[in-house]
Amino acid sequence: MTQRRPFRPTPSAARAGLSAISAALALSLGSSSAWSSSYPVTAEQRQTAERVAQSGVPLSELADNAPDSHTVKPGDTLWAISSLFLKSPWRWPELWGMNRDQIANPHLIYPGQVLLLVKSNGRATLQLAQDRSAGGDAAGQQTVKRSPQVRSSALSASAINAIPQHLIEPFLNEAVVFDNEALALAPRIVAAQEGRVLMTAGDLAYARGDLSQATDYRVFRQTRPLRDPTTGEVLGHEATYLGNAELKRPAEDRPLADGKVETVPATLAIRNVRLEIGVGDRLSPVPQRNFNRYVPHAPAQDIAGQIISIYGDALTAGQNQIVALNRGKQDGLERGHVLALWQDGRRMLDRTGVKSEDIKLPNERHGTLFVFQVYERVSYALILSVQQPVGPGDRFTQP
Repeated sequence: MTQRRPFRPTPSAARAGLSAISAALALSLGSSSAWSSSYPVTAEQRQTAERVAQSGVPLSELADNAPDSHTVKPGDTLWAISSLFLKSPWRWPELWGMNRDQIANPHLIYPGQVLLLVKSNGRATLQLAQDRSAGGDAAGQQTVKRSPQVRSSALSASAINAIPQHLIEPFLNEAVVFDNEALALAPRIVAAQEGRVLMTAGDLAYARGDLSQATDYRVFRQTRPLRDPTTGEVLGHEATYLGNAELKRPAEDRPLADGKVETVPATLAIRNVRLEIGVGDRLSPVPQRNFNRYVPHAPAQDIAGQIISIYGDALTAGQNQIVALNRGKQDGLERGHVLALWQDGRRMLDRTGVKSEDIKLPNERHGTLFVFQVYERVSYALILSVQQPVGPGDRFTQP
């Protein structure tokens, strides 16, 4: 538990870089302040924050039926709050730049606080509601009397998150994409205790390969190829998550009396299982948990691609499900990118004219993706919103 006084930015603090909206949003996920130096704010973001902080945003940029006020509730996210006030919730600078002097650090937004949307001269600004014991309107036009208060809480337990983090947390341990070279080099289980074919929690497994990277490993079934929906090219190999294992003894080569060397596989203990583990299954180090880079933002350049598959066995997907994309690091995708989902217009026969004619209806935008895991040539994304079922081959672009 920590104690801290209410947030009251000083003019010097504002000048010191509180326009770093994306960095501040990252702090909302509970990361340390040192992180902001490794995720630099772009000049465009800083300029946008400065511009908006001075004058607000045009009313035309507000969401339809944007409320005059919103009380932050447990379970709220910065994404959800942005959606209330703006047509494009990923345009963080327009929203959080609006109230830079009062909410310069969104990680200090807590349930129970009230956000006020103040409209004047065709523009809008966002402010924190204040105690008005001395009178004054919602926009704070008169002198406001404020008394010192102390809030005692754990930041990670009560500060609101940027996105629905619980939807992607389990997935980070349960999916891995190997390229051809990594798949061939991945450590593999070669035997089970007492000649068993399948293993479960508590059993020992014996493995060969490079197990020097970690002591905790994820276990995966033999992979399936992720193919580009248009070209058919294999972009990576997706593995099915089976469970976790802990390295107990490393492998060794024992010299024998006749001068030969005896190979002894590494020993692992199966800790937990999703599906039974067998000989031939692959091992991959458990990744270090790192949520502090989930800062939603639009790609800086044009990008377009297609959905490869739905994670799991479903043929189509809806809101809060995971999809694989045929674009990755080499295409400019990065964690936190927000993408627009498009539904292809259907082809049909127009019989209303003098003669029948084949036509194609326009493509329609119908959803939003949030990229949270990026590999070299493929990525995984969470469907944040969608109007129609999503399937392999569906297209996405920058928002």
